[in-house]
Amino acid sequence: MLIQTANSFGTYPPVLIFPLFQNETLTNALSKIAALCGIDATLLTTGFKAELKEMHQIYVVNRRKPELKKVYLLGLGANPSSAEILDVFRSFAHRNKTTLPSSIGLDLLTTNATQRKETIKTVAEAAANGILLGHYNIGQYKTNAKTPYALLSEEASLTIITGKQFTETANNAARKGLDIAQTQMYIFHLVNGSSNHVTPTHIGECAIESGARHGFQVTVYDKIQIQTLGLHALLAVNRGSETPPTFIVMEYQPKQHSNKTLPKIGLVGKGITFDTGGLSIKTANMQYMKSDMGGAAAVLGIMEVAAKLQLPLHLIGIIPSTENSVDATAIKPSDVINSYSGKTIEVDNTDAEGRLILADGLTYLKRNFNPDVMIDLATLTGNCVMALGYKAAGLFCNSQALADKLLQSAGATGERLWQLPLWDAYKKETQSDVADIKNHSGSPLAGAIVAAKFLEAFIENHTAWAHLDIAGTAFGDSEYSNAKSATGYGIRLLTHYLEQLAAG
Repeated sequence: MLIQTANSFGTYPPVLIFPLFQNETLTNALSKIAALCGIDATLLTTGFKAELKEMHQIYVVNRRKPELKKVYLLGLGANPSSAEILDVFRSFAHRNKTTLPSSIGLDLLTTNATQRKETIKTVAEAAANGILLGHYNIGQYKTNAKTPYALLSEEASLTIITGKQFTETANNAARKGLDIAQTQMYIFHLVNGSSNHVTPTHIGECAIESGARHGFQVTVYDKIQIQTLGLHALLAVNRGSETPPTFIVMEYQPKQHSNKTLPKIGLVGKGITFDTGGLSIKTANMQYMKSDMGGAAAVLGIMEVAAKLQLPLHLIGIIPSTENSVDATAIKPSDVINSYSGKTIEVDNTDAEGRLILADGLTYLKRNFNPDVMIDLATLTGNCVMALGYKAAGLFCNSQALADKLLQSAGATGERLWQLPLWDAYKKETQSDVADIKNHSGSPLAGAIVAAKFLEAFIENHTAWAHLDIAGTAFGDSEYSNAKSATGYGIRLLTHYLEQLAAG
């Protein structure tokens, strides 16, 4: 989609969108729009309140603007978050994707908000991002012909009209919104994909393809190489599967900053492409366990976006990936396994497998890269979903300064986090009589915290580590699919965090 900006329209596109805030200037804004459309202003001022997601459609009868066929008024509410504004545009595009033409306009001059730079930036980015996401087609395996949506065609364009002083701001923000949306849609396909297609090997292939396209290095270790590396916990989880594991290491460093010391950030994503629970087999909702690689997908997405935006950072992304299946060779409750760190682990529950592969990933990251900050993302515990539902991810962090920055980014993007304790009082739940540590307490209480304490044992005393339990946020219900589907959670959150870090 081509993004272009203008100070005023010469020839209007056939469709023009007006995003409007619910405030005291709404009536004046609606009067101007009515004049453009050639209709009585009272038709708008009495019928449109600009409530969040309210949509009003007008067929234009102004003979002076014969090229303008239709106007949409979109309500943004009184004080929306950036995530809510994005969802307004995504919902609008989703509902109208079959009728929208290839050329549309977005009028931010009439938007009844103080024309501050940040407001223009937020709305322009959200509009471009949301409009593209609204065209996402979840039916990747359907054999019927796909609808050729006009706004996904090569000639598609979005023209943003705004004040001259904000033209560059709006243009850059909209392009960023498109860049992120393209990556999000790619990640949606991975997480929504069936596990017989989205295997550990396939994730590795996707990482290689993305790295080659966007300029970051990728190494994919196969099973034999994983054995040589000594990633014993990853191998143990893989034992019950016919599908081999992969261990994916991605590294991004912008060439123009290659001689500078940049902040070094390490990310680890849980890549369980299907989770039966192993011999501790799941008894409900197993059909959703294809999404257990949501953390891995988010890490790949963040790597891709950082490279697209050329952020001045040294970024490492690690994905340990495998299935957790049931077989005669699968690990059993009470087995003792080794790990990359050298610590022995008593497997109390084979359905607590995500923390096992993350343990190897975290220790590998620390020993081989020693980044300034370590962050892992994982669809790790149902306990976190019980605590926070589907509206926020759990944040566990051993540095309050890091936690505060992540919480700030959560507030800015609407990808919410809630900080939970990492107190040593919970450490005893991971103590084993027969090994160095055990992977599960056996108790239904504080499961998300105990999982975080387990992971903490494998960061080798790193002082700036955060664990994001995204079990409730990576995959969920929405108006965009009939069943639960991917959300792309974590991409916008950590992109914002990285941008703020890069800004110093």
